[in-house]
Amino acid sequence: MIYWILGVIVVLIGLNFLYQHWKRNVWFFRDPPRTSLGDSSVIVSPCDGMLMYVKKIENGQVECEKLGTKIKVEEISKSEDKPQKGLLFGIYMSPFDVHFNYAPISGKVTKVVHTQAKLNLPMVDLWEYIQFCWLRRAVNLLGAKYQLVNERNTIFIEGAIKMAMVEIADKVVNKIDCFVSENDYINQGQKVSFIKRGSQVDLVLWGDDYDVLVQPGLHVTGAETVLARVGHQTDHGAGA
Repeated sequence: MIYWILGVIVVLIGLNFLYQHWKRNVWFFRDPPRTSLGDSSVIVSPCDGMLMYVKKIENGQVECEKLGTKIKVEEISKSEDKPQKGLLFGIYMSPFDVHFNYAPISGKVTKVVHTQAKLNLPMVDLWEYIQFCWLRRAVNLLGAKYQLVNERNTIFIEGAIKMAMVEIADKVVNKIDCFVSENDYINQGQKVSFIKRGSQVDLVLWGDDYDVLVQPGLHVTGAETVLARVGHQTDHGAGA
């Protein structure tokens, strides 16, 4: 009897090992086909995940209820190139989400800024993780310390509008693989990077002529979910 029990335990341990290996090395790296609209009048999601916040940018800053103050956009993007007026979207990618990142618009990559961190902090605590992964509730992560200090890669794109994709690494992230370089022309929905393990993408939009079509709490799909419709914007300068 004892050998039968030990045998069952060994089998269960082996199955769990195989499952964890498959989840970490196969499922996590899945690359499902995506079909983008190819529409210059809309902005599609840069990644899969839950939309945590949509914030207006005023005077190069966003209001942060968590800290009771304002955050400068350059603290998030790690670049002085910022809009005076614009929008900020924050999308959290859980380990269950596809971790490829996609171009929200078609346009030219004008700059790629990689910022290394001395130490990557965990993005969420257990209760926050349970809320958005299992209870499907948005958690306002704007102003959390990781957002300002963790490793990140910021991709600036200019097309119908100007924008910046800020890819932020979680504590357990191994690497941010960037597939594009400065002066590359990319198409809406094109894969531009891959972030290993948990992560977040903040999307910075220049200007204020947008019709936002989503709300926090929505699970978005990279290259397909439309975040906003674009108005008539032509000024791509830093003070736009």
